[in-house]
Amino acid sequence: MAAMVDFHKEEFPAESWIKVRASTDAQQSFLCWKGSIYALIPGEKKQHLFQIVGMSVARCIPVAEGGWDFTSREVTFYLDPGTGEILRRWQNPWTGEEVPVVHVANNPVQGSFKIPLPAVVEGEMTTFVFDLFSQYPNPLAGDAKFAPYSPQPIYQATELFKLRVSTAELRNPAITSISQVFLTWDRIGPWLPWMKMADRPGQLIYSAIGQKVPDFQQLPQLVQDEINSRVPLYKNAPEFKLDTDEVTSWKYFEKHFDAYLRGETFPIPEPPL
Repeated sequence: MAAMVDFHKEEFPAESWIKVRASTDAQQSFLCWKGSIYALIPGEKKQHLFQIVGMSVARCIPVAEGGWDFTSREVTFYLDPGTGEILRRWQNPWTGEEVPVVHVANNPVQGSFKIPLPAVVEGEMTTFVFDLFSQYPNPLAGDAKFAPYSPQPIYQATELFKLRVSTAELRNPAITSISQVFLTWDRIGPWLPWMKMADRPGQLIYSAIGQKVPDFQQLPQLVQDEINSRVPLYKNAPEFKLDTDEVTSWKYFEKHFDAYLRGETFPIPEPPL
């Protein structure tokens, strides 16, 4: 009879998590993902709306008072679910309207890590689990011009992350960055503002997998091409935590709403620093 796997929860110091997500020597690190987005509307069959592919470039910087500052930039591109080609415009199947596609370009996404973090140890592998439930005032609500796009007063979403790594690498103090990191990401969230769904009932279901890659050249070719041609700033993480608000897709839509109305191509170009 095969031995049973010992599943147990264990707390790891913040430094261990930094090795997973980035690197303890302040070098930048890339995480990429791909998956699908489905529409779920009460009483209707699911619809496979988009494929997605994206990446995050991140850096963790140790701070004098202990812990680590986390700073990153991330992009995600919406693709045709049949061909896998990047979408520039999208025909809304419920309204019949064709709208510009606003790809994700969040700069920055930041945080801090100091306290120990729990993970599930299963013999040779360890999994960090993050079940995140966001609920806060919708930054687009209250402005009449955004009523056709995102009128809900509260933004609410659930994101479920699992990052799986080698237990031996995690425990090895000589390793500054764990090379093999495998990601699963599931999300339940509202219609994206650019879809122009107003207050139509329903939600988006995301299902994605990903992994850490050693450098920019190992990212999917589509991601490399879009970053090189439109947002080369996203080839690198900030050198330090930026003194600015984090950017979300809702804030990005608000900032570039006029460009959206003009039908410009997203992401809006951002040159390197």
